[in-house]
Amino acid sequence: MSMNNPHNMLELRDLKKHFPINKGLFGQTTGHVKAVDGVSLEIRNGETFGLVGESGCGKSTIGRCIVRAYSITQGQMLYQQKSGNVVDLAHLPANQLRSLRHEIRMIFQDPYSSLNPRMTVFENISEALKISGTPRSEMQERVAVILRRVGLRQEYMSRYPHAFSGGERQRIGIARSLITEPRLIVADEAVSALDVSVRAQILNLLKELQDEFQLTYLFISHDLSVIRHICDRIAVMYVGKLVETATGDDLFRQPKHPYTEALLSAVPITDPLDRGKRSRIRLSGEVADPSNPPKGCYFHPRCGYAQDRCSTEEPEARPAGQDKGIVKCHFSEELNLQGVIVDDDRSALMAKNAR
Repeated sequence: MSMNNPHNMLELRDLKKHFPINKGLFGQTTGHVKAVDGVSLEIRNGETFGLVGESGCGKSTIGRCIVRAYSITQGQMLYQQKSGNVVDLAHLPANQLRSLRHEIRMIFQDPYSSLNPRMTVFENISEALKISGTPRSEMQERVAVILRRVGLRQEYMSRYPHAFSGGERQRIGIARSLITEPRLIVADEAVSALDVSVRAQILNLLKELQDEFQLTYLFISHDLSVIRHICDRIAVMYVGKLVETATGDDLFRQPKHPYTEALLSAVPITDPLDRGKRSRIRLSGEVADPSNPPKGCYFHPRCGYAQDRCSTEEPEARPAGQDKGIVKCHFSEELNLQGVIVDDDRSALMAKNAR
C-alpha cells in the first residue's frame, strides 16, 4: 500500500459506515442509516484539517471510525506511521492496532461526560499509560508535566472532575489525549460546549500545542467561525457525503457548492461596516433522511440552483480552487456564489478606501 502523496498522514478512500435498522420481535434488519457514504479525503502531516456540516451529517462518525471506535462498512483508512510504513486502520487486527493507539487520540465534545467521575485527574489522564505497563513513578512525572503544559497545576492530580469548570475539564481532556505523545488528534466538537471566552483560550492552546509537539489535527465542528480560525483546509459534509473541500481562504472567499454558500451566510457578522452587504440564505425543507436519501444530488430538494439533472444524476467530484480542492456540483463552474469577507480582504479594502 502507498499514499497518494508522501506528505499525507491519513487517507480515507471511499469510506462507508452504515448502521442497520432493526425492527420486529426478532430484530430483523429492514434498512440502513448511511451515516458515512463514500467519503474520500487526505490529511497532510502537520496540518489542521477541518470537517464541517450540520448536526447528523456524519462528521463525528468519521472521527470515531478513524480511532476505530466504530468498525467501518467499506473502504480504506490508510495511515502513514512515523517510520514511513503505511497501514490500513480499517482492517488492522486488534493486536496490531493496539500498538498504534498511542499515535491516534481523540478529544471529545462534552468535557463533563468524557471524564470518569469516579477517577481522579491522575487516573483519568494516566489510564492509557497504565494499560501500556508504564511504571507509576514515571506516570506521575509525565502527568505533572502535561498538566502544567495545558495550564493546570500538578496539585490537581488528586482531585476529581466535579471540582473543575468546563474549560478546566476540557484542558484535562486535552492532557489525556497528549499523554501518549500522539501524532494525530481527532478533535470532535472540542470547544462547542464551552463559553465563548473559554473557547478562544482552548483554540489558542491547541494551536500552541500543535507547534510544540508537531501535531496533526482533524478538527470536527459545526461552527464555521471556529473552523476558519484554526484550520488550513476544510471539507464540507452533507448527509454522509463530502460536497466540497478547499483551503480556508478559498472556501470563505468563493465557495463552489450551494450548500457551502448557505452555511457561510449563517456566519455572524461582527463588523458593523459589513452588515447588510450580504443576505441570509434560508434553506427550505428538511435535511435528507440518511436511511432513504433522494436520488441524484442529496442536496437538490433544498437547493435554489437545482435543475432537472440534479434530481436524477449524482454529481462526480471535480477539481475546484487551489491546493487540490474538489466540489460535487453539476453547475459549480457556472455559479457565482457569495462568500464572506475575511481579514485579508478587509485590510485591503480599508487600505484602498484610505487612499
